[in-house]
Amino acid sequence: MANLINLNRARKERDKMNKRAQANENAVQYGRKKADKLLDATRDEQARKLLDGHKLDPNSEYEQE
Repeated sequence: MANLINLNRARKERDKMNKRAQANENAVQYGRKKADKLLDATRDEQARKLLDGHKLDPNSEYEQE
């Protein structure tokens, strides 16, 4: 007797394998390590603090002259 193949199941399994392969390619291309994310977050925080430190106080006596 011949092996019967459920075409719906075969199609779904094929699609699942294709999606998994695409996800793996994306992870390699766009994935970042936790250390890289932490480094970027730290640099962003330092830059924000630096910019905030250069803001002028609206109630400053220098602006009222």
